[in-house]
Amino acid sequence: MTSKTSLTPSGWAIIVLSAAALVLGGCGRKGPLDLPPTASNAAPTAQVNGDTETERASQPSVFNPTYGADAGPSAPKGSKKSFILDPLLGN
Repeated sequence: MTSKTSLTPSGWAIIVLSAAALVLGGCGRKGPLDLPPTASNAAPTAQVNGDTETERASQPSVFNPTYGADAGPSAPKGSKKSFILDPLLGN
């Protein structure tokens, strides 16, 4: 007599692979990336490169959230279009 609640081999494979993904997802070290062996241990300073804070703030960058903060919007605001969930959302 067979039970309908027993797992098939594919069911066990899914469970094992899911557990392995969870276990391996926690592997590793927290912290900064390791430098290559040929890199020097001394960190470059801003004086060596000639960069100042004001020069860096004026350049666009992914890591500069204040770039363009004082600029106005680039496009005018469009007209409001109705949406089917507006009455539920209170708009």
